[in-house]
Amino acid sequence: MMTLLSRSAEAAFWMARYMERVESLARIIDVTETFTNSDFDDRNWGVIVQLNSDERRFRAVHDRTDGGTVVDFYALDRGNPTSIASAIAAARENARTLRPLISTEMWSQINALNRWIGSLKPRDLQHDKLARFCADVKENCQAHTGIIEGTYYRDQGWYFYQIGKNLERADQTTRLIDIKYHSLLPSPQDVGGAIDEAEWNALLRSAAGYHAYRRVYPRGMQPAKVADFLLFDEGFPRSLNVCTQAMNVFLTRLKSRYALAGGNQALERLDEIAAMLAGHDVDSVIGTGLHEFLDFLQRQLIRLSNDLGADFFGYPPIADAG
Repeated sequence: MMTLLSRSAEAAFWMARYMERVESLARIIDVTETFTNSDFDDRNWGVIVQLNSDERRFRAVHDRTDGGTVVDFYALDRGNPTSIASAIAAARENARTLRPLISTEMWSQINALNRWIGSLKPRDLQHDKLARFCADVKENCQAHTGIIEGTYYRDQGWYFYQIGKNLERADQTTRLIDIKYHSLLPSPQDVGGAIDEAEWNALLRSAAGYHAYRRVYPRGMQPAKVADFLLFDEGFPRSLNVCTQAMNVFLTRLKSRYALAGGNQALERLDEIAAMLAGHDVDSVIGTGLHEFLDFLQRQLIRLSNDLGADFFGYPPIADAG
């Protein structure tokens, strides 16, 4: 059985992460635009900067936070490594590394997406055109996912792709809850109190979870239930619980099927995350500190990515600071 080169494994892993990141960012921009009353609502647009931990980088090029500056920074600015344009270009480069291993359809679609993004100008993302842009980006990302599902041969590369996709989803979900949850409450003590349902609607739509949430909770929208759904639900594909289980399954099968020695530390890390989720419910998490709980999980996800890099991609090991 042929062994996948480490650079190909890394390319599959990161192609998945970049494409998942692009779709998530397009959804967040779209939802923010929809639920913001004014282009100059700094609080709503500033959340996107916080989500990506880009405060310093953003302030280096923009002196105010509004719809125009944030869209400019996160859509087409190739000087920003976290922009849609930069992430798509990076995904395309990883696809190029994988060219002998992926279908013509996959390569053509990601190339076309990269060319289209490269052809756009800021005027193409003005207020009346922004929703269409976001919809087109999301549809292209979903087309990519469909092509992966239908054409990607189920070898080591496919397993690394699935691990990368679920790791990115888990990271995006925990970031979204951490940044948005308490900012939407009237005060940190007002958990379960009066809320603006439209804002919680927007939070769920940012995670592509509104309709799924309504299947579980048909009436009402309580903050604790939203957090419970995004963290613990066993049916929503972007919940932390589902992503953790999926990574565990794919990494276990990868090691078993291909007799790979690496990955033990990553599996231990996944077990720690699973134990945290199994040992808590949303009430206990909120009671003892939601931010602290999410901060621990985010640090574990960063360490998980480092573990995978050291074992499979030739990265130097990074000391665990605890």
